[in-house]
Amino acid sequence: MYVVWRHGLDEIAASGAAATLGTRGSLALARVLRLGRRLQTPRGQRLREALESLGPIFVKFGQVLSTRRDLLPPDIADELARLQDRVPPFPGELAISQIEKGLGRKLAAVYAEFDATPVASASIAQVHFARLHDGRPVAVKVLRPDMAPVIERDLSLLRSLGAMLTRVSADARRLRPLEVIGEFDKYLHDELDLIREGANANQLRRNFAGSTLLRIPEIYWDACAVNVLTMERMHGIPIGRTDEMRAAGIDLQRLSREGVEIFFTQVFRHGFFHADMHPGNILVGGPGPDFNRYIALDFGIVGTLSEFDKNYLAQNFLAFFRRDYRRVAELHVESGWVPRQTRVEELESAVRACCEPFFDRPLKEISLGLVLMRLFQASRRFDVEIQPQLVLLQKTLLNIEGLGRQLDPDLDLWVTAKPFLERWMMERIGPAALKQKLEREATQWAQTLPQIPRLAHTLLARAVADPAGADTPAWAKKMLTEQRRSRRWLTLLAVSNTVIALAVLALLALLLLPAFGG
Repeated sequence: MYVVWRHGLDEIAASGAAATLGTRGSLALARVLRLGRRLQTPRGQRLREALESLGPIFVKFGQVLSTRRDLLPPDIADELARLQDRVPPFPGELAISQIEKGLGRKLAAVYAEFDATPVASASIAQVHFARLHDGRPVAVKVLRPDMAPVIERDLSLLRSLGAMLTRVSADARRLRPLEVIGEFDKYLHDELDLIREGANANQLRRNFAGSTLLRIPEIYWDACAVNVLTMERMHGIPIGRTDEMRAAGIDLQRLSREGVEIFFTQVFRHGFFHADMHPGNILVGGPGPDFNRYIALDFGIVGTLSEFDKNYLAQNFLAFFRRDYRRVAELHVESGWVPRQTRVEELESAVRACCEPFFDRPLKEISLGLVLMRLFQASRRFDVEIQPQLVLLQKTLLNIEGLGRQLDPDLDLWVTAKPFLERWMMERIGPAALKQKLEREATQWAQTLPQIPRLAHTLLARAVADPAGADTPAWAKKMLTEQRRSRRWLTLLAVSNTVIALAVLALLALLLLPAFGG
């Protein structure tokens, strides 16, 4: 309660209620809560400072919340994006006991060398350097002990706060805090399972096998558990140190373009992307085999996209490139993300109003991430339910753009992205795409095609035995009805043909008998 009072969170909530209700009582309450306190500090800053004082779980929640720019007011989103995960490390001896407990072996049986001093520390885990018995250098990530009860306690408090805000503030209801907290709950519990993180790293490593663009560390599964992850130790320059990279001879312009290519490859070719691409998780290879190459770290948060999602995004981006706002509106309706009764013209106008200002700038100044964010915001008043994977995508795209323009201020993301998307779309709808789909389905056809005659016979036999049976499919009943109708017509035709043939024979007999008799 002290934190709430000190940072004026009660006043923020009361102001939201006053804006919602507009009653004299709620307005008076908001004014009373300001008395005796100096609350000139902007509300976003107050919220950020409150989360920092509440501890690492609340800081992490604020970081996740900052990605929901489709729902948050800009001033609050900007402040929450500044949150830093400043957490002191826990003792090395405790880390060693956690590793031995997780792996079920003594530390010396797993590692030939182990540095008890951590090289990095965060709210969920910390990292130590070590060496395996075969001489390979590794990085060992170990979870903080007893995190589960701490997380559950803090999540319970967050849910209580979210429920209270939902009751008193229209802004809070629009944000849907309980849904956001549920999403945060999933992220946190995913990060508590380092086996899951290792599996994510393995998938990305397979996706980029043989690539010169991105390096993913190898996971050493014999030294992994739910609370311990042992991976190949990577050497590189943190991507934020541009002066150091220039001194090493790294081509920053090429690096910025390749960063965009990596992002679009993950999203549209693989449908599986690293969703936590902030500067702390990216190195660039210095002199050696990984020179001028991206190196990714920390795979706790990844995003996945279905074929439907990929098609939707690609067509939206291409429509933006062509300034075809009607097509953007039609895609929203076709996707089912807005009610079917939505007027396409009205949605088109809203999309044009929020996106057209971007096109008055030079192309290199246009942010695809901001375009996507503005699209989400414009869609909100049409009751669009933005999918979590697309929110992750928009956050990642903003990170990639920021990194790319930090490396090369003249980076024109559109020039890099448009040919990639057009080529990808052609690959999906052209003859090559048809051939690939046929090849992919052919393995199933070998099993299903020979079964079709037997299955059809079984269904028809069942329909004959029990024509009105509830288990008989409608198409089988229809086929049976048509078969019976056809049989009646064939029978009638056969009888008619027989009668005609007999009549013709009788006529011939009458004509020929006098001639034989004569």
